Amino acid sequence: MNPHDDFHELDRQECLRLLQRAPIGRIVHTRHALPAVLPVNFCLDNDSAVLLRTSADSELAAAVDGVVVAFEADEVDVTTHSGWSVVVTGCATVVTDPAEHARLSLSVPHLWVAVREEVFIRIESELVTGRQLVGGRTLYGADLSS
Repeated sequence: MNPHDDFHELDRQECLRLLQRAPIGRIVHTRHALPAVLPVNFCLDNDSAVLLRTSADSELAAAVDGVVVAFEADEVDVTTHSGWSVVVTGCATVVTDPAEHARLSLSVPHLWVAVREEVFIRIESELVTGRQLVGGRTLYGADLSS
């Protein structure tokens, strides 16, 4: 990042702290050899993995199992032109262990639509990056908040 703009790099712990307060994120994966982005509700597990719940027969579950994906969440204040964005990159897997499935069913947010059978997707937090814009100022000192 340019040291003269007002974007600040966030360390891993700050990124994870911010993710805990975001209700919605986006999973980025490959669909038919093209990038695909889906909004999802999620939570973080004790080991900082991103957890989400989806339909067992969904295209998402089939597309991401065993592959590297990105997950992004953010918070933006359009009035002050400030906010943050965090990206988690890591291998996604569909949870198959029955005991783990039972544990996650108590903590992972429920789907907003009814499905017959649900699965959990775990995204390992192998790479966690984030940045924050404070003050709504640009590289050239222009105040964007007015």
